[in-house]
Amino acid sequence: MLEIAHVTVRFGGVVALNDVSASFTEPVAGIIGPNGAGKTTLMNVLSGFVHPASGHVTRDGQNLLALAPHRRAHWGLRRSFQKEEIADDLTVFENVLVQIDHGRSASGAKRDEVARMLALVGMADRADKPGAALNSFERRLTDVAKCLVGQPRVVMFDEPAGGLSVDETRQLGALIRRIHDETGAQTLVIDHDVDLIRAICTETLVLDFGRRIAFGPTSTVLDDPKVKAAYLGTEEVAQ
Repeated sequence: MLEIAHVTVRFGGVVALNDVSASFTEPVAGIIGPNGAGKTTLMNVLSGFVHPASGHVTRDGQNLLALAPHRRAHWGLRRSFQKEEIADDLTVFENVLVQIDHGRSASGAKRDEVARMLALVGMADRADKPGAALNSFERRLTDVAKCLVGQPRVVMFDEPAGGLSVDETRQLGALIRRIHDETGAQTLVIDHDVDLIRAICTETLVLDFGRRIAFGPTSTVLDDPKVKAAYLGTEEVAQ
C-alpha cells in the first residue's frame, strides 16, 4: 500500500497541495483533476523533486520522504514525464540499458532484463533503432520500458497518453494493466483522458485547487457530482 498522509506543499504564498491524503491499495490507480489542481506537484513530492511543508508518504513501512531522490530510485520508484526522455543518439536497447547500468547484476543479466521488458512493451523488433528515428508512440513505449527495468516497486506516469491516437492509447492502457502482473509494481497514472482512467484504474484520486475532492473506486469517483463539476465542467447539483 502506498499511503499519502496530510501532504501540504507551499510555493511562497500559494498552497499547491492542501492536506492531501490517500491510501492507494490497487495495482493501478489514477490521479485526475483540472490544470493546476496539484497532480504533478504530488508526483514531484513522491519523486523527491518537491519537499512538502508537512505530511508523510510511506510504502509498506518505508518512509519515502526520508530518502534522497536517487535513493528512491534505488529503492524502486520509477517515473516518466509528460515529454519522453529518450536520448536520440542511443538505440532503444541502449536507452533502456542505461537505466540499470549502475546496478550490481552481471552484464548478461542486465541485457536479458532489458530484452524481456522490450518484448513486454512491444519494442523488441526495434531494439537497434536509434532514438532519433522513433515516432511518438515508439518513444513512449521505450520510456515505459525504462521504468520497468531494475525491479520497480512504484511506477508513476504523468500524462502518458498525451498526443497518442485512440488506438495507441488503447494499446498503452493494455500495457499499463500488465505491469503489476509482470513486475509486481504498483502504478499511478495522471492523465486527462477520462476514458483511459476509467478503463485501467481501479481507484482514483481527484484533486482541485490542491485539495482532495474525491477518492475511491474509479467508477464511483467519476460519477460523483463534485468531480463532474470540477473536472468535467458540469454544474454540481445542489443537495
